[in-house]
Amino acid sequence: MTTTSTPKKPGGARVGVQRFGTFLSGMVMPNIAAFIAWGLITAFFIATGWFPNGILGGFGNADLIGWQGAATALAQADDGTTFPQYVGLVGPMITYLLPLLIANTGGRMIYGERGGVVASIATMGVIVGSAIPMFIGAMIMGPLAAWLMKQVDRIWDGKIKAGFEMLVNNFSAGILGALLAIGGFFGIAPIVTALSSFLEGIVDWLVANSLLPIASIFIEPGKILFLNNAINHGVLTPLGVQQSEETGKSILFLLEANPGPGLGILLAFCFFGIGLAKASAPGAVIIQFFGGIHEIYFPYVLMKPMLVLAAIGGGMAGVATNVAFNTGLRAPASPGSIIAVLIQTAPDSYFGVILSVIVAAAVSFGISAIILRASRKRDLENENAGDLSAAVAATEAAKGKKSSVLGNLSAGSAAAGADVVDEGVVTTLERGPIRNIVFACDAGMGSSAMGASVLRNKIKKAGIDEITVTNKAIANLADDVDLVITQRELTERAKEKTPSAVHMSVDNFMNSPKYDEVVELLRGEGAH
Repeated sequence: MTTTSTPKKPGGARVGVQRFGTFLSGMVMPNIAAFIAWGLITAFFIATGWFPNGILGGFGNADLIGWQGAATALAQADDGTTFPQYVGLVGPMITYLLPLLIANTGGRMIYGERGGVVASIATMGVIVGSAIPMFIGAMIMGPLAAWLMKQVDRIWDGKIKAGFEMLVNNFSAGILGALLAIGGFFGIAPIVTALSSFLEGIVDWLVANSLLPIASIFIEPGKILFLNNAINHGVLTPLGVQQSEETGKSILFLLEANPGPGLGILLAFCFFGIGLAKASAPGAVIIQFFGGIHEIYFPYVLMKPMLVLAAIGGGMAGVATNVAFNTGLRAPASPGSIIAVLIQTAPDSYFGVILSVIVAAAVSFGISAIILRASRKRDLENENAGDLSAAVAATEAAKGKKSSVLGNLSAGSAAAGADVVDEGVVTTLERGPIRNIVFACDAGMGSSAMGASVLRNKIKKAGIDEITVTNKAIANLADDVDLVITQRELTERAKEKTPSAVHMSVDNFMNSPKYDEVVELLRGEGAH
């Protein structure tokens, strides 16, 4: 296996924010399924839901007294009579399940299973110490508790007498977890509660003064520069979940997830673009609007930076529409697909949400059309105009890593010859047969999952058996795999996690010619 020289490590404030956002995403994204489950249960069973159910939704009245086995608490009416108030699923899930999942995931990222356990214990103190959902508290306490556990274990590493390891490990984790839970109850919970109240006050002020659309001035350019994860997962999602618990929906879930602005830009390229940009735009529309992969339109904007005005205009129009109709989602829509958005839309918000997508797309399309038409003559005279290769490279540079989705955009130029960037050639294998192949990326979900699917299909068509192809986050890699495939910028990080594995660097998870070489190598091994 040969790879190119290691690129220089990026620096600067932007990269720092990207890494912080990636870390937050690493805690939230693996648990999106739990958010969706909570959102669906909320949508179906609360008092204003599609199929109200007092036991599952957590509300009650005198008519529900006949139910048995449900957890209840006595609620008192204005006239002094009491009736059962069912705890239900909605409240416990948002109060305990979701923050604990985030904390456990953050703890595992820092210190494996042991870190996850201590993080969950410590976060319980933060949860109980506050009256609001402790998502921000879980993001703070989870990694912190795991890091402290790691430092404590280093104190007596290698110094414990044989036979006492389990005793020391269990009691040290239990004692530290208990102390951190108490500290979180009295220390972190009040601070995070005050911070959440402050941030919520800002949002409420923006809404009350019809200024929330201004947020698009920061969010839309932030998306294109991949700085949105810190804002989305660090602020918008926690505040949105809190609002959703209080009112049944939140507009904050729509600030970043609305597919309208990107859709309008891509549609403009379908009609007024030139070259590969125009040819690839229809496929990009499907991936962005239905697949929810918003990064597919970022290279189009970077190719013509003036189009950031279209993204901002579309975003502001969409937010203004949602504000006007008082719409919102019950839970985060991830990925930002129109399907996910509609599934999480509150029952009274369908018209406003759909209209916000249409208005956002129309505004961004109009602005994009003006910009593209104004520069069309100049672009036609420029033989390199409409070539997405440079724009894709700029997008990936801003993101700090390669993207399988963006790689597809330049597939047209690659089809005629070699890939845009030489990916190195697999020459020899300096270890045993390959049986376990892992695709690794930052989150371990989107791009790596697609790459694993492509190679898995190639191996299946080749009739090769007993080969496992999976995808993981780099943080979750263990040194028990045979071949690790990563995007070039992530290879060095993967090597740190799996030094004994063979590592392969690719630029395009979806169309890399290296996959055919891997299949040939696997065939050769089978022949032996």
